[in-house]
Amino acid sequence: MDNLAVLSLLALLPILVVGVLLAGLRWPAKRAMPIGFVVVVLIALFVWEMSPTAIAASAVQGLLLALTLLYIVFGALLLLETLTKSGAMATIRAGFTSISPDRRVQAIIIGWLFGSFIEGASGFGTPAAVVAPLLLALGFPAMAAVMVGLIIQSTPVSFGAVGTPILVGVSGGLTGADAVEARTEFLGIQFPEFLERIGFQVAAIHATIGTLIPLILACMLCGFFGERKRFADGLAIWPFALFAAFAMTVPYVTVAAVLGPEFPSLLGGLIGLVIVMFASSRGFLMPKEIWDFPARQRWAPNWMGSLSPEDEKDVAGKKMSIWLAWTPYVIVAVLLVMSRTIDPITEFLTTGWRVVTVDDIFGTGIAQALQLVYLPGFLFILTCLVTYAIHRMRPADIAASWKVAGSQLAGAAVALLFALPLVRVFINSGADFNDSGLASMPLTLAEGAASLAGDTWPAFAPWIGALGAFVAGSNTVSNLMFSLFQFSTAEQIGVTPETVVATQAVGGAAGNMITVHNIVAASATVGLIGREGDLIRKTVLPTIYYCLMAGGISLVLIYGFGANLSTLWLLVLLIGVAALIVAMRRSPGKPNNELVDTAGSPADSPTTGRAPSDGREHTDMVPDPNRTPGEP
Repeated sequence: MDNLAVLSLLALLPILVVGVLLAGLRWPAKRAMPIGFVVVVLIALFVWEMSPTAIAASAVQGLLLALTLLYIVFGALLLLETLTKSGAMATIRAGFTSISPDRRVQAIIIGWLFGSFIEGASGFGTPAAVVAPLLLALGFPAMAAVMVGLIIQSTPVSFGAVGTPILVGVSGGLTGADAVEARTEFLGIQFPEFLERIGFQVAAIHATIGTLIPLILACMLCGFFGERKRFADGLAIWPFALFAAFAMTVPYVTVAAVLGPEFPSLLGGLIGLVIVMFASSRGFLMPKEIWDFPARQRWAPNWMGSLSPEDEKDVAGKKMSIWLAWTPYVIVAVLLVMSRTIDPITEFLTTGWRVVTVDDIFGTGIAQALQLVYLPGFLFILTCLVTYAIHRMRPADIAASWKVAGSQLAGAAVALLFALPLVRVFINSGADFNDSGLASMPLTLAEGAASLAGDTWPAFAPWIGALGAFVAGSNTVSNLMFSLFQFSTAEQIGVTPETVVATQAVGGAAGNMITVHNIVAASATVGLIGREGDLIRKTVLPTIYYCLMAGGISLVLIYGFGANLSTLWLLVLLIGVAALIVAMRRSPGKPNNELVDTAGSPADSPTTGRAPSDGREHTDMVPDPNRTPGEP
């Protein structure tokens, strides 16, 4: 078969099936992913003509990758339970409440700033695995905690794990290609400098789009989890949201320009966190009215997972300083940074007996390495061992933390053990492993899209990046798959190839917000299994925003401002964003029909009081009792 349109549709079918089952029919991932796996295997066998041996080897490779993700998830679960049993979480929760009990502020500081720093240090989906349990422990509904952890998997992702998506993804995708070598010769630069140019463009596009991510985060938190579903309650915090955004994106772009692609997210997140924590502790731009969730007893069942660490009663009498409580997170951050930035340590952790490699699976040449001590999962567990000593934990509490973490892990296993094999069959379907001579399913799908787009391709480039990340669960893998394709397509239509490749990398970062196995892994850390479709329905909204804006900015960078399609495209997008903001401001909100009615507190009437964890009733917005009249 050589009909590109038909082949593109067939390549899209496994993704479409999974998307419909998860987001459309709201099936849990543990049911949807096995069906998606069967679909991709049938297409690989009968259309791409992959051999059964290659399919089996790809599935085994996927299972090995699933084990590494489960390893990370277990470490995150164990860290959460350890800090809960030690009493540290109660202290951390009280510390954030002293800065601001406002949930919007907490989500921005922990998700956007602390999450960006963790992404810059580690990658691997670690930010959501750290941020979601921390927010859960602070009193967020499990679904809200995961949503926050996923949405911030956008702007910092292209420079996650010390720049891996650029230094490995884009570099690996472009290295050795004749067209790329000709381009660098034309520009009079070497490939490393060419890569830095791409990295800077990636940072500039991200910073432009990402400036609104903290505000979007606040709006979605209020619109989906508020008493009256008022997105406008999120807009009310716009001064603080923009301040937090610029506190991260300004150093982020500066570092990309001066130091290259290794440290924008790591240093941008860290500098922003220090600035915003210092300013917030002094009341700078803090909201005059506190926004909080409805009382816990009224939360919808699908908001909550099986973990409720803040309800632990046996730690109520344990007291510790805020610095001692935060020490485990400091240890995690230090270990992540050291293991990724100090070459002798990195080499030690990634060589010798510390790496188990499964070579030449079933004689196909497919291989997979298992890094036993380099992965964040090991560093989480190591931090737990240190915490036992510094927090003076009782043996009974230690045993209980391992038991809870292990029991929670099982919920994520089924979905991941089918999701990762699906991904590897999809990616490995290229000419090296088939008898049809066809390009792999991802490349075929991309070629079909490019044939339709023509000169407007830069606007569609981020969607291909997002597709790659959605399927593979990795911006790095998306860039490896599509960077050369994006470069070649740009040259064919006569536009700047490095800008199109940069747009690909930005889209690949945005796709991390909706990738299935990231959602499954993050959900597992808060005991929220089976609600993956509900989460995708939410996180797809900022993903669409991100890809539309990236495409519009890319068109303007390539074609410039003027009487052209690029300017029209961007103007339409900006007008659309402005109209959406106006509509949200004017909307009075509506009763949140997901809330559970309780005696004396009907779901369609406001209530009074404060924190959801104390069982008292409250409104979405109440005056801050700690603020003096006239204070900003």
